[in-house]
Amino acid sequence: MDPPCHAVVLSIDEKSQIQALDRTQPGLPLKPGRCGTMTHDYKRNGTTTLFAALNTLDGTVVGRCLPKHTHKEFIKFLNAVERLVPVGKVIHAIVDNYATHKHPKVLEWLADHPRWVFHFTPTSASWINAVEGFFSIITRRSIRRGVFKSVADLQDAIARYIRKHNRASRPFVWTKPADTILDKLSRLPAPSE
Repeated sequence: MDPPCHAVVLSIDEKSQIQALDRTQPGLPLKPGRCGTMTHDYKRNGTTTLFAALNTLDGTVVGRCLPKHTHKEFIKFLNAVERLVPVGKVIHAIVDNYATHKHPKVLEWLADHPRWVFHFTPTSASWINAVEGFFSIITRRSIRRGVFKSVADLQDAIARYIRKHNRASRPFVWTKPADTILDKLSRLPAPSE
């Protein structure tokens, strides 16, 4: 919420197992007095994983679709982001506690890239990570009702949506101050073990 000067703050995560579904008939859009429709039957044409880094300052997204979501793909994605961020900028990455993000090979990569600083969200609090909001939006606007004849079609649709998003990007703004949110969280009952 208060990043250091000359730093880039990225909210990073992956949306795994996105299915390329080919529906037997196209859905009909929402109309006044009529619900939108979508067939219940479909053919699965494979899956992809979207790795994304949302820049919290301007709302732009760097995204890459990869076949899996292991530490190897995560490191490939970090290398892609590393090449895009200007030299001399410190990169503060907000990530969740997923095991892939703490894998020994990822920690080795971080040791070799000292300008990167990982900040882990608390367990069961991935909603804090702003990229989750982007995943929700791309799912509703581009993926859920889409018809994809192949994984390549799905990946093209995702890339098109990210380009469109970046042309009109805006930073996410919390509607409540942090103190109000944290105060409300402190009043919740402790999770049962």
